[in-house]
Amino acid sequence: MSKLGTLGAKLYRGEVGYDFVGKRKIWYGISILITITAIVGLAVRGLTMGIEFEGGAVFTTPKTSVSASQAETDAKAASGHDAIAQKLGNGGLRITIGGVDTAKSDQIKTELAKDLKVQANDINADLVGPSWGQTIANKAWTGLIIFMILVVIYLAIAFEWRMAIAALVALIHDLTITVGVYALVGFEVTPGTVIGLLTILGYSLYDTVVVFDGLKEGQKGITKQTRVTYSEMANKSLNGTLVRSINTTVVALLPVAGLLFIGGGVLGAGMLNDISLSLFVGLAAGAYSSIFIATPLVADLKEAMPEMKALKKRVLAKRAAAAAKGETEEPQDEAPFADAEDDDDAAPAGAVVGQRRQPNRNNRGKRR
Repeated sequence: MSKLGTLGAKLYRGEVGYDFVGKRKIWYGISILITITAIVGLAVRGLTMGIEFEGGAVFTTPKTSVSASQAETDAKAASGHDAIAQKLGNGGLRITIGGVDTAKSDQIKTELAKDLKVQANDINADLVGPSWGQTIANKAWTGLIIFMILVVIYLAIAFEWRMAIAALVALIHDLTITVGVYALVGFEVTPGTVIGLLTILGYSLYDTVVVFDGLKEGQKGITKQTRVTYSEMANKSLNGTLVRSINTTVVALLPVAGLLFIGGGVLGAGMLNDISLSLFVGLAAGAYSSIFIATPLVADLKEAMPEMKALKKRVLAKRAAAAAKGETEEPQDEAPFADAEDDDDAAPAGAVVGQRRQPNRNNRGKRR
């Protein structure tokens, strides 16, 4: 078995683990800092909206020796508007100019042909009206809002409203970070970007649901025992699915990284950046939020319940009594659903919450 597989087995059995939930204030602080940075970047630089949303023209040229930066200068001089030029894999250029109407496009096309030293007939011009772009933007917002509403309804029915709130906060966290990165990097926001955002929300939701499923199983009958608190149970469940979440994210990130760094960076296929950047940032943020935001937030919401407060009080009281007697209490190494009086059948050290307990062979021999 590989080292990663061995680590995953140990995490699942509870033999090793990290206190993600216990250190949740650290993760909250990091997330707040990242979110503030993203919001500041969005407020200062703003988003570079594609012509699909603002209207304009896209000129695709044949192979030329003119650089992208020089083409941007020439396009701005010809149109009077800011332009974005991207070098294509065939040596041509893709020049995007916002706010250009149909009447002026022919004039811009002629001047670009002179500046780029190509034939005007070889330049392909695609025009998008501002009204069509506004329609696309409205549909994008509508789709995003409907997605969020459906997510909350599904999680509230499948799990509970506290988990639905935690998942919604995690999704908003992922969206904010991804949009902030777009503002800082300066990539265009296109319909491909919106598709990428909806896709990464699905991936983020998948990771969150996997963890929440473990929480749902682990919390059954938790108030009938006095060995672990809800936060401790949540942390064990999270550690049990940690390697699975990491593997899923890494496998998804590899092809997206190929699109972003090789397709968009090396080969110069700039249109791939629209969807690949949102996917890359969103997948990473989604994995982070599922582990460091969603689960700790659920634990906070659940610990505020009266029955969970009473459970925590009983658990701490039992540990204090055991410490006073000089006994060593290791609550995190035992299954929370074992009968407190049935010491012979107690789970072995490192048992996972909700795992079927195996009988102790040594005790079985003593009984015989």
